[in-house]
Amino acid sequence: MTKIAIITGSTRPGRINLGVAEWVTELAQQRNGGAEYELVDIADYNLPLLDEALPAAYGQYSNEHTQQWAAKIAEFDGFVFVTGEYNHSVTPALANALSFLNAEWANKAAGIVGYGSAMGVRAVEHLRGILSELQIAHVQKTGMFSLFTDFENFSTFKPTELQAESVPPMLDQLEAWTAGLKSVREGALVGA
Repeated sequence: MTKIAIITGSTRPGRINLGVAEWVTELAQQRNGGAEYELVDIADYNLPLLDEALPAAYGQYSNEHTQQWAAKIAEFDGFVFVTGEYNHSVTPALANALSFLNAEWANKAAGIVGYGSAMGVRAVEHLRGILSELQIAHVQKTGMFSLFTDFENFSTFKPTELQAESVPPMLDQLEAWTAGLKSVREGALVGA
C-alpha cells in the first residue's frame, strides 16, 4: 500500500494551518482507497532557516534535524501539502522545509490544499513551481478554502460543504499518480 504524508505548511504559534491539515488527514483516512495517510507536522522537526553547508542535491546532510527530516520524508510515496498564502506566495516555513531535501522528494506525487483571502491560489501556483524543480509531480485538482467562508472568526477551520468537496477529487488523482510513479522510482533505482 502506498503511503502519503499530509504535510503542514506553518510553524507559527496559534497557526490555523494545523487545523486544516488535521481535517484533511481525517478525511483522507476515512477513504477506502489504496493509500495510507499520515499527518507530518513540520513544526515537530525544528528546522531552522536552511543551514546545510552543501546543496540538498548532494544528499550529504550534516545536521541531525536534516537527517531526521530526510528519514521521515523518505518513508512516503506521495504528499499533500497544506499551505496558506503569505505575501502572494507559499508559506515561508513550507518553502524552507522543502529546500532541505532533494532525492527524498523526487519522482513522487503531490496534491495541494491552499487557503487564504483568495483561497490560496497564488500560494498554490508558486508551490507548483517549487515542486516541479524538486521532481514532484503535482496533480491538477486542488483543495481550496477561503478565510472568509471556511474559517470561523478567521481562526477555526469549518469548511463549507462546497469547498470541502474540492478535496476528494484531488485525493483521487493523487492516489492514482502515487501508485503510477512507483514504477518510475523503481526504474530510477535500477538505473542508478
